Amino acid sequence: MEFNNAHGLKEGAKVLMRGIDVGCIHSIKMDFNSILILVHIKSSKIFIPKNCIIETSQTGLLSESVIDIIPLESISSFEASHLDIFSEDCPKSSLICHSNYLYGHRGLNYDDLVRSATRISQRFDDPRFFNSFYIFIQNILNVSNELIYVTNDFANISNLFYYTLRHFLLKIIFFKYE
Repeated sequence: MEFNNAHGLKEGAKVLMRGIDVGCIHSIKMDFNSILILVHIKSSKIFIPKNCIIETSQTGLLSESVIDIIPLESISSFEASHLDIFSEDCPKSSLICHSNYLYGHRGLNYDDLVRSATRISQRFDDPRFFNSFYIFIQNILNVSNELIYVTNDFANISNLFYYTLRHFLLKIIFFKYE
């Protein structure tokens, strides 16, 4: 597997698929622009679809780095029962075969969470934020007050229209009978 950064991965770290330990990291080597990781899957009966997400994540209290394999499609039982991942026909299938070269990405981790929380707290600590927020609240109050006046004016106009129409209709009705 190739990653752009080791993200704290170490030899012997777990490889998880759907939350189950399916293997471990056998070796880690640094290339010019990437990190190459050789992964050992525990059994040839563990089938991984080619359409999957491979990412690093951190688990546990000590934020142990692991590789997560997240399948994006199901594997048919027929294909799984009739395929050997070591065979020459395997590359034609929808499964990852022995010695495939895969690319992984950085998943969620605690460092990102701490960094994001720090940025948010710094923004709340900024006096410009509170000034902007205060102005925003003042504008909302002003708009709501104006909306109350407009609604009141509309109610008065509707009332006036109602009484005028009523007076006009009553005049027409009584004028016909006289």
